[in-house]
Amino acid sequence: MPTTTDAAAAASPPQITEDEARGAAASVAHLRRVLGGVLFGQDDLIDMVIVGLLARGHILLEGLPGLGKTELVKGLARALDLANKRVQFTPDLLPGDITGNPVLEEADGRRRFTFHQGPVFTNILLADELNRASPKTQSALLEAMQERSVTGMGQTHPLPRPVVGLATQNPSELEGTYPLPEAQLDRFLFKLDVPGADVDTLERIVLDREIGVAPDVARVFDAAGLEALLDLVRRVYMPVPVANFIARLVAGTQPGAATAAGVKFGASPRAALALAAASKARGLAAGRINAAYEDVRAVAAPVLRHRVVLDYAARLEGLTTDRLVTRLLEAIPAHDSALPTSLAAAKV
Repeated sequence: MPTTTDAAAAASPPQITEDEARGAAASVAHLRRVLGGVLFGQDDLIDMVIVGLLARGHILLEGLPGLGKTELVKGLARALDLANKRVQFTPDLLPGDITGNPVLEEADGRRRFTFHQGPVFTNILLADELNRASPKTQSALLEAMQERSVTGMGQTHPLPRPVVGLATQNPSELEGTYPLPEAQLDRFLFKLDVPGADVDTLERIVLDREIGVAPDVARVFDAAGLEALLDLVRRVYMPVPVANFIARLVAGTQPGAATAAGVKFGASPRAALALAAASKARGLAAGRINAAYEDVRAVAAPVLRHRVVLDYAARLEGLTTDRLVTRLLEAIPAHDSALPTSLAAAKV
């Protein structure tokens, strides 16, 4: 008689093969080269954007104006040949300007309200300068980001697949910005800081770019090709020791934990799921059939930096969430000695 374990195994997708992993890694490398021609000198940022895309997550890019955040998102949409729309967030933007509005129409001699879809109904949505809109407008994205749907006039309308939101925001110290609520921040898989360019990169920009002229971007995938790649990520193996490492990292952010001094609110279970998805995506991008400890370490800061809230005293002393994550990774060993020897010896 089949057991519960047998039923779960039958329902889970088959594990990815090494040939599939190598093919996926080659495709990712091609996409990385194409995006490297859009945003110069930002290889680490591009790698994390690709990992976030493969993990089916939304990405928040933070940096000063003019660093190329918007150009990177537009280049990604062209490389993937997906439908994309851009919304410029301003203080006067209304929720319906994003999700859609009921419109009174006349048909067959009768008038009725019909829901007209907003720009959120697309494959890639660029929410430009998200934190310049009011909190009421920002919250209009909550359902779309989590459930991949929009409810209007009592009906739920699914968004097209695949769908990913990429938002840019200016540092909160700048004039005219509204802090994003924690509930919305938690729905972003990654928060990525966009650094400034060094001298060599600036020289290349001056020689190769003109103001107002978009760079040429080659197509890498279509929607079907991207969906096939996303399905491969789901089949990447998650070893038990790596899952345990993720659990201990997230638990280490909770107030009261020895590693959480200065923390007011810790990361949620959604953070653990985000770490797992991002680790599997990074493993596939590297051509591996499993997630590894190194993947968890690499994505820990982008996943946790916007999900952990520090108390006032810690911030006054100069503690940042990035420093907290560094402290976590130093204090929490990858291997848990409490695990069975057979699991501890797994190649992770």
